[in-house]
Amino acid sequence: MDAVFKALADPSRRLLLDRLNGRNGQTLRELSEGLAMSRQAVSKHLAVLESALLVTSARRGREKFHYLSPVPIQDIADRWIGQYERGRMAALSHVKRTLEGRPPPMSKPEFVYVTYIQTTAEKLYQALTDPEFIKAYMGGTGPESTWEVGAPLRWKSDPSGEFKDLGQRVLEAEPGKRLSYTWHTLQPMHRNLFDSDEAFAKAREERSRVTFDIEPAEVPMMGIKLTITHDGFDSPESKMLEGTSGGWIMILSALKTFLEGGKLVSEQQTG
Repeated sequence: MDAVFKALADPSRRLLLDRLNGRNGQTLRELSEGLAMSRQAVSKHLAVLESALLVTSARRGREKFHYLSPVPIQDIADRWIGQYERGRMAALSHVKRTLEGRPPPMSKPEFVYVTYIQTTAEKLYQALTDPEFIKAYMGGTGPESTWEVGAPLRWKSDPSGEFKDLGQRVLEAEPGKRLSYTWHTLQPMHRNLFDSDEAFAKAREERSRVTFDIEPAEVPMMGIKLTITHDGFDSPESKMLEGTSGGWIMILSALKTFLEGGKLVSEQQTG
């Protein structure tokens, strides 16, 4: 954690993190706007933050976007903030924002999450596609597919239910490197989230996608870097974006636990 605290010690780097927290996924140009620093200086600060794993980046065409990575911060919270304190502190943070008249930070309409797992790229890809592996860390739910480009992908939301084809298709499948597929639309059960049938029908036109990128971590001792990008949302207020973000974090946490040989939550409850 020394690298994290060293990176956080500089006020300019904290400012860059605040900017990403306010709007995640920014280019070097965007992050440099309005700052009393040159782009070169901002680039150097970003390099330090990336080395400390506080920031990750992803290319979209010619552009390079930077994202706040919550993993090191979460590690610090887990070490020094007990599970009973975290809820109270979150509540105090909400009160503080309310009293200051500031709304919770908004991010751009996509979800990016990075985690580091002590495993191999091949085994990680297998865990994302093999039905027995998926069952182990997702508690008997989907997805399932032949994982060939263009193949349908079926999802089981209930362990006792049946797999359903919700129109999802595999977009990319490169073992050990990359997996991407379309996401399903909002289902009838989500109608109560909207004020009218028209608003619900409009929201159901949204078609997002999920991409898993697998690569060696920047720091070898960290293992394998897994980046999940869920994009294609119509707006930051997307109900699908809101619903899937927390779900992905829980799934990836269970995946990491499974691959690193730890006990899953379900095993802890029954054991």
